Amino acid sequence: MNRGYVRELDSLLAFSRQGGQLSHAIVQGLDLREIDLEWASLCCNGTVFLGCQFPEEVGIDFLTERGATVIPAFPELPYDPFRPRLYSRAELMEGWTPEEDSSVDKRIYEHFLGHGRENPGVLEALSQRVHDHAIDDALQDLLEGRTEGDGAKKVIGIMGGHKTPRTDPFYKKVARIAQELTRAGYFIATGGGPGIMEAANLGAFLAEVSEEELEGALTTLSHAPVYTDGGYMQAAQEVLDMFRHGRSSVAVPTWFYGHEPSNLFSVHIAKYFSNSLREDGLLAIAMHGILFAPGSAGTTQEVFQDATQNHYATYGQVSPMVFLGEEHFGKKTLIFECLRRQAAAKGYDDYLWLTEQEAEAVAFLTSHPPREP
Repeated sequence: MNRGYVRELDSLLAFSRQGGQLSHAIVQGLDLREIDLEWASLCCNGTVFLGCQFPEEVGIDFLTERGATVIPAFPELPYDPFRPRLYSRAELMEGWTPEEDSSVDKRIYEHFLGHGRENPGVLEALSQRVHDHAIDDALQDLLEGRTEGDGAKKVIGIMGGHKTPRTDPFYKKVARIAQELTRAGYFIATGGGPGIMEAANLGAFLAEVSEEELEGALTTLSHAPVYTDGGYMQAAQEVLDMFRHGRSSVAVPTWFYGHEPSNLFSVHIAKYFSNSLREDGLLAIAMHGILFAPGSAGTTQEVFQDATQNHYATYGQVSPMVFLGEEHFGKKTLIFECLRRQAAAKGYDDYLWLTEQEAEAVAFLTSHPPREP
């Protein structure tokens, strides 16, 4: 959103507080049909309405004559391109049952497939780009503290394999690391899918629970270890029923890779159509570092993307990179040694760490704040 505008109004409460004086405001994605407003005296010179709904007596001409710009909602879409906030798990899962997946999440994905995943028409492409821009804006609101009112967040990303079973030792390690980082005041961001990503959002959500309670949650989840197993989502819901109020984290998934369910343990979900925007953006927001657990090609791609951001100080800072898994990132792939040699030439090799130990990973991330190159 253009921060040069004085006000950005993305809730009915914020809108109603303006008393009809909307000059040079951006009004995003609001249903204004029932709001109590004296439309005839509306002051909206320079106002921009994005995807809003208006009473029948208030047309676009009425608003433009008063100096407003109106970008109307796109018709017949299963998603709102102008949405003013991130998704929640309840919103995406609406319509899902154990017998049939008719969730909002799946309906959007099926629309995405049917309207040109690789080569959408002009209107569909525009709708997707506007949607992803709205997600960018809502994500910025969250990270800068406007959504939860808690100040700017210190974001640490956690990446790893989406196929890692809930019974894998690295799943438990990552959950415990995310627990400790959340307790220490950091905000966890993941790619939002199953496997290591779910483990990280789980650990953040259960940051306040005891070791015994975490073990109980892991035991419940182990009844359906991978996301293709029957009962996978039910096991996650059972854990949520056990612990209804947890700490927040963010998931940043995409519809591009298919209908892989967003995990249920992230309070905020920034879901994108464009995987390239989503992936680069996820790495960019993790200014306080990234923990990499074993994965395959996708994780390897993220490793080198993050290394590139550090190497060229793309965002003006160097952030720590921690590799959990000495065998995987050492002898098996040689990734760590490759990056260490490259980083040495730029003087940030001291911001790379390879370990097998949870405590070491947490200690390194918390003792290496982002620094100037």
